[in-house]
Amino acid sequence: MNIEQALQQRRSVRAFTPQTVPGEVVRTLLETASQAPSGGNMQPWRVTAVGGQALKDLSAKAKVTEPVQRPGLSYPPGLWEPYRSRRFENGEELYQALNIGREDKNARLAQLAKNGEMFGAPVGIFIAVEERMGYAQWVDLGIYLQSFMLLAAEKGLASCAQGFWRMYNDMLLEQLALPGGYQIAFGIALGYEDTSAPINQWRSSRATSGEWLALQGLD
Repeated sequence: MNIEQALQQRRSVRAFTPQTVPGEVVRTLLETASQAPSGGNMQPWRVTAVGGQALKDLSAKAKVTEPVQRPGLSYPPGLWEPYRSRRFENGEELYQALNIGREDKNARLAQLAKNGEMFGAPVGIFIAVEERMGYAQWVDLGIYLQSFMLLAAEKGLASCAQGFWRMYNDMLLEQLALPGGYQIAFGIALGYEDTSAPINQWRSSRATSGEWLALQGLD
């Protein structure tokens, strides 16, 4: 599989099989992803991978922990176009794939709660960063994340990046025994895709390049 194929294959998978992923495979993927570039070679990521009973315990802890929205670490307030429509349409299409109507709030909340179970994935990965770091270092985290997900796709593994876990920052810092001064940037569910799951038949759309691309001085 080449890079273009990995890019086309990678998507946010929200239902996994129980098939386990060997720890050495997880370690190799995470270590290889560290070849991602970072400003000043700071490599600001701190990574913790969890599986087995430890992941089950973490998911159980999340169920009894009150989520806390963290200002500035989610969508901007008063979201404007075209981003507002893109986000709205993405959510509607996701729930349509599950035959969940807009009026069925309980079913929508139940689907959201599956984030806390890593959508059934056998491996949960948590990326943390020091609170003192700025926007540029968060960009570095994104580069690391994409590098990891493409490497996973190459190995036939599925993934889903989850901002959901930022709402459980304090609980995760304690459970993962992270040093003081860190915060959770995101989680990643990792495993093998359940190809029979309806949610995995849906794939989010992409804006045409005419909406965001300009070429200047190029033939």
